Amino acid sequence: MQNNLTTEDIKRWSQQAAVAAEEKLGKDTVLLDVGALVGITDIFVITSGSNYRQVRAIVEEIQEQILLLDGPKPQTIEGKEAQEDSIWVLMDYGGFIVHVFDNETRDLYDLERLWNDCPRIDWEPLL
Repeated sequence: MQNNLTTEDIKRWSQQAAVAAEEKLGKDTVLLDVGALVGITDIFVITSGSNYRQVRAIVEEIQEQILLLDGPKPQTIEGKEAQEDSIWVLMDYGGFIVHVFDNETRDLYDLERLWNDCPRIDWEPLL
């Protein structure tokens, strides 16, 4: 963990990122507990949209909803200005990283298979 973030905060914000993605029709959203294997972050949020516009809408909704929960702004965002034929936006929040793909790029990189040994974190819409 970084910047004095608590495990509870990281989990809450990553779960809200998943909820935000689903609200913009993100597909197959998963949370992976990568902290034991990756020393730089605790959780990966992985989701996908069907096209460039939807990926951008998901990214913007996640940013907005994290801020509404008094969460941080991303430390960095990579790929937001990506080419329309390969879409992968990475949002680094320090304690968690959000990966938003288009469907084809997600299938190509298959992060869930790469990090298959990591436990999945259950999430449901927060009330």
